[in-house]
Amino acid sequence: MIRLNPYLSFRDTARAAMEYYQQVFGGTLTLNTFGDLGNPEPALADLVMHSQLETDRGFTLMASDTPPEMAHTVGNNIAVSLSGDDADVLRGYWDKLSDGGTVTVPLEKQMWGDEFGMCVDRFGIGWLVNIGQPG
Repeated sequence: MIRLNPYLSFRDTARAAMEYYQQVFGGTLTLNTFGDLGNPEPALADLVMHSQLETDRGFTLMASDTPPEMAHTVGNNIAVSLSGDDADVLRGYWDKLSDGGTVTVPLEKQMWGDEFGMCVDRFGIGWLVNIGQPG
């Protein structure tokens, strides 16, 4: 399975925003902080590294807090997320989307165990690709 959905970026307000969206749309919200996922930096420990809202109507919304060292521009704080466990297909999408664009995070294994990369395609659209482990 491969999922395509919006991914929102916030500066320190992802938890409040996602809790609000859960009130609006209903569904199940999962939140993982930087601390939960192994980042020892105290300033990041309670910030949201990844959150996902799954609604009964089939909507999926993902979001995170942008770490202080990364640029965060309101109005440019949305990307498209491709995620799933079909590694070959997702790597193919990555290769095509990053061709002629700018890779901001290389597609490689991350601390949470998945392969993950970020790029901006040749048309200026931000993409996140996460290849989960089958199982």
